[in-house]
Amino acid sequence: MAVFNHTAFDGHEQVVFCHDPETGLKAIVAIHNTNCGPAVGGCRMWNYASDDEALTDVLRLSRGMTYKNAMAGLPFGGGKSVIIGDAKTMKSEALFRAFGRFLNSLGGRYVTAEDVGTSTKDIAHIQMETDFVAGIEGLSGDPSPFTALGTYLGIKAAVKHKLGRDDLEGLKVAVQGLGSVGYYLCEHLHRAGAKLYVTDINEAALKKAEAELGATIVGLDEIYDQDVDVYAPCALGATVNDNTIGRIKAGIIAGCANNQLAEARHDQLLRDQGVLYAPDYVINAGGIINVSFEKDYDKAAATAKVEEIYATLLDIFQRADAQQKPTGIIADQMAREIIARGGK
Repeated sequence: MAVFNHTAFDGHEQVVFCHDPETGLKAIVAIHNTNCGPAVGGCRMWNYASDDEALTDVLRLSRGMTYKNAMAGLPFGGGKSVIIGDAKTMKSEALFRAFGRFLNSLGGRYVTAEDVGTSTKDIAHIQMETDFVAGIEGLSGDPSPFTALGTYLGIKAAVKHKLGRDDLEGLKVAVQGLGSVGYYLCEHLHRAGAKLYVTDINEAALKKAEAELGATIVGLDEIYDQDVDVYAPCALGATVNDNTIGRIKAGIIAGCANNQLAEARHDQLLRDQGVLYAPDYVINAGGIINVSFEKDYDKAAATAKVEEIYATLLDIFQRADAQQKPTGIIADQMAREIIARGGK
């Protein structure tokens, strides 16, 4: 399993493989860039099909965190960690404490938080062995509502730019994934008058969305074929790919999932097809923005900072039009300029 010539390797500063035989821990920590500060990014637990799949995920996610933190104006670099295993069956206090000891050995170069497959309870177990954690219950707490708020505002920015509308009344939105962030997003959209089409592997979440939000349930694969205004990917990444782009009827792609584009070239393909794409690491930055206020937590200040996502995306959209370039390319250029200046 190569690292330096891996397709997802992007000049990462450090990649650490962690193994604890007593607990069964197998984890990878990727520190992408620390120009703007210590690398900060969540810990994902997922039952990857292979070690290489896990490596690809952590390399891509850590790079995204560098760009996300830079574009959000935060004093953080980018990093990410993945624990290989089934989050439903393999979790234990001992496993997360073992992971905490590995993190502590990095001396603060990487600070973790919850992510897909982990919770604030898991982070509390990691904290038993290290102080290099964020998103602690009782401080900034669950970042999901803030990620959802930023995504909702990002959808509004995209609708404003493409459709010239300040409201979402009657707009059709296909939401792929009803995890904690996806469901919070649906609540925002429902209150704004949007009509929801939803899919998820969790039948209970689907039934809840149908009963509480009037959502229309569609199949996992059928979500791409819906005649909607907005496609909001809110599950795992790479759902915008060669097999789905031709099926997506929405004129806007804006959701909270990470790494939504399977390949960088899909950015240009979307532009060529007249689809407005909200770069994922910009629109979904609400959670890490909230975490950044944790030391002296101020919910109002965190919320105000999350609300800046709306203006940031409008700026990206306008620059993309002016330069006739894909929105993802523009966001990357802006992020790299910030990183090169060390966040200044």
